Order: sequence, then structure tokens, then C-alpha cells
Amino acid sequence: MRIAVALGAGGARGYAHIGAIQVLEERGFDIVAVAGCSMGALIGGLYAAGKLGAYTDWVRTIGHREVLRLLDPAVGAPGAIWAEKLMAPVRELLDGVRFEQLPVPFTAVATDLLARRAVWFRHGPVDVAVRASIALPPAITPVMVDGRLLADGGLMEPLPMAPTTFMPADAVVAVSLKGARAQPMAPVRGGQSAKLPVDLGALDVMSLSLDAVADLLIRYQLAGYPPDLLIEVPTDAARTYEFHRAAEMIEVGRRAALEALASRPFP
Repeated sequence: MRIAVALGAGGARGYAHIGAIQVLEERGFDIVAVAGCSMGALIGGLYAAGKLGAYTDWVRTIGHREVLRLLDPAVGAPGAIWAEKLMAPVRELLDGVRFEQLPVPFTAVATDLLARRAVWFRHGPVDVAVRASIALPPAITPVMVDGRLLADGGLMEPLPMAPTTFMPADAVVAVSLKGARAQPMAPVRGGQSAKLPVDLGALDVMSLSLDAVADLLIRYQLAGYPPDLLIEVPTDAARTYEFHRAAEMIEVGRRAALEALASRPFP
């Protein structure tokens, strides 16, 4: 079966997209088109360019220290990091490829902050589109592309279903990184924070807030453009910034894909 795949936003949980794609290919599905936002755009762009295998081999080797070395502080800029070091290996693998040259049609989704709308990239350099799509505020600085101030595509389309309607496929598979939590948060005992979850930090609160908004947007997107198969990764599978857990998240993605395929007849 020829399928189009929509890959959603979710920070480090985006590595789960790799595992989901692996399972779909192992089951014999022919992925003929991809749409992605945020980490879904990064993984989707590499897949469409035929470079996902090399990227997977690399991210499996990076630990917490290596991730910290890839952070380039953006002092005085509208974001915590520039993300140029994070993008360097991606740009090297993409090697300047343009959307028009990709063997698999690909759509990357970013957000125009000034026009307050989603932007679909289908032309031009793939790495430029990916960099725009991963610019999650306030962590990663936005970018200017053709006079537009662009940020993370997940702000508008956390699961880019609409682009799949234009793709030449027999069915659509969506991979959401905003699934229901697998485990409840444990409360702290005693003290002034007696009713707050343990290990809850400021970054976690920001991430949970974005997830709450994204959940509502995803519901609308799924209602308007229902996929033939929905693969869901729990939001607590990894924190947004835990990019050192690639190998683990790839396995999470594999399990989620296998469970989704087993839960309903598809095709």
C-alpha cells in the first residue's frame, strides 16, 4: 500500500518517528509522501532525502554531554540558542538538497509569527525549511525567510494532516507525539509544594502548557482530516529537551507503531 505519513511535533520524542517509520517499512508499506512539523519536519526531511539511516546511526551514539556541546547560547537574541550546532549534522547530510530534488515528496510546516498562520514549504532548500520548523520559542531563535518571521510549525499545526490531502497515496498514517500520559505525576509529600508533582520544573510547565494547546489543535486536525491509522506516543515518554535518549525513543516509536497496527485492521 502507498501511504502518506504525517509526523508531528514533540521535541526529543520526535526520535520515535524513526521507529514508527522503521516498522511501517518492515510491514511492507510504501511511504510515497511525508509531511512534518518541528522534529517531524527534521525526521521527515531526512527520510525524504534518503538520509534517515545515517542520521539514526549518529543520534544513537550521542549522550547527555554531547547534546550539551551542541547547544550554542544566543546571548541577547530572541531565543536561548541559535541551533546552528544542532543543525550542522542535518545540513551536512542534506547537502543542499532542494524540495524539487527529493525522491519522496515532502512538506515542512512552519509558523509565520507576524501573519499568524502556518507556512507550508514545498520548494527551496530543505535545510532552511527544517530550521524554521524547529524554532520552538523561547528555546530556539526564530528565522527570517523571504521577509517572514518563522518559528516552530507545531504552534499552528502540531500534527500536519492537511498537507497529506494533496499527496498521491492510498492511505494516510499520522504519528502524534502528544498522546495521553502513560503514568500519572506523583505528588511531593510535605512542605509548601505538597500538591505539586515531583521533579516539576519551569521547563516542564512550559512544555505541559504547549502540549495542552497542541492537544486541542490536534483534535481539530484529526476531525477535519482523519487518518487511516493513528500512531500515538505518550507525552511523558521523554521530556521535550531530552535529546540524549534517541535509542530509547526509537524503540518507543516502534512499540507504538506495532500497537497501533495490532489494534485495528490496516489496510
